[in-house]
Amino acid sequence: MTDLPLNKPAGILVKTTCVDYPGIVAGSFFLKGCNLRCPYCYNIGLVLPSRDEELNTIEELFNHLEKRQGILKGLVISGGEPLINPYTPIIIKKARELGYKIKLDTNSTLPDELSYFVNNEELKPDFIAMDIKTSPERYADTICNKVSNVWGNSDFFVKMVSKCAQIVSEYPQDQREFRTVLVPGLVTKEDIKKMAEILPADASWQFAQFKNENCLDPSYNSISPYTDKEINELLAYAKSLIPGTALR
Repeated sequence: MTDLPLNKPAGILVKTTCVDYPGIVAGSFFLKGCNLRCPYCYNIGLVLPSRDEELNTIEELFNHLEKRQGILKGLVISGGEPLINPYTPIIIKKARELGYKIKLDTNSTLPDELSYFVNNEELKPDFIAMDIKTSPERYADTICNKVSNVWGNSDFFVKMVSKCAQIVSEYPQDQREFRTVLVPGLVTKEDIKKMAEILPADASWQFAQFKNENCLDPSYNSISPYTDKEINELLAYAKSLIPGTALR
């Protein structure tokens, strides 16, 4: 099937999930490797290659999918960022061969790679979840990898995030969603306004509470999450712009 070794540590296997694939009982595989450095990220072992984490192999994933045929209905491929991982096409083909529906999670910065998958019948996901982290122009100096050649290039990220949102928006409404973590300082009322401007009016916009533990940037462990009152205010504002807003 591939020249890539299937017995090397590649990601984290979640054997069963009822929340990661809307309406479907699924397994999840979080692949290592990411082009961003979100300071609040808690999947440090998937983002930093120097981290010595216990990861599962692709062989283990395939064995699990074979054993759970007829019980699990879907597979979520997440990360890290699966669009830059060479194992992603291999996983999709194998999972589809076994009869699984495919959900792909992506971080909204790789429109060319996303287009490649969407326009390939063998690789096209059945469902796409796109993260939108903050105002597109703020990606450049808040979540971009500082060693990247696009660090500080706001115009680049506005273009990339907008393109990704457009690609995802072309999916049927019940086969896509947009996701935002409510990180104080990164997601404010003004940021919500800017994000909403590039989302489709019928978007399912799923917000999640920020957890101040095991953050990639240790200083974020000291940031207090929004209070329930603050969250309700932000959600109400987002809902006024995108009716399909919810807290997951």
